[in-house]
Amino acid sequence: MQNNILTDRLSLDLLTNEDYDFISQLVNSKGWIKFIGDRNVHSKEQALAYINKILTSPNIYYWVVRIKDGNVPIGIISFLKRDYLENFDIGFAFLPKFTGKGYAYEAAKKILSIVGANPEYYPILATTIPGNVSSIKLLLKLGLHFEKELEVGKEKLHIYTN
Repeated sequence: MQNNILTDRLSLDLLTNEDYDFISQLVNSKGWIKFIGDRNVHSKEQALAYINKILTSPNIYYWVVRIKDGNVPIGIISFLKRDYLENFDIGFAFLPKFTGKGYAYEAAKKILSIVGANPEYYPILATTIPGNVSSIKLLLKLGLHFEKELEVGKEKLHIYTN
């Protein structure tokens, strides 16, 4: 998967072990826990184990999104193949103080343009819980549309597609 992707304001690089501090902060943010779930990452070792799980999975890609000016990590764009979906799924999560500034749109749009150029990944899906209004607005702005509701375990998910 492509590394070192640039937009007007951002740089996106594939996740590495050096990102452990940022990942620990992100997965423990209020929004992540509420909308994605607690990953029980509370130490450097747990963060490195979490990253290693991502890096060793052939169908999981995480790009760390950084503001070019200062190289500050602010969020992630994920692209992964979930067991319960037929196609790859794009996702995003940003630290609270960097939401509402268009960063997620800018980064996700760029990743969609790259992976969307590969017919192997078409159609691209996205999942969210029905109450995640901010994510739903962003998915619609990115040009995805609601496809169906799916129950996974005890949780209802909304599936969007391009």
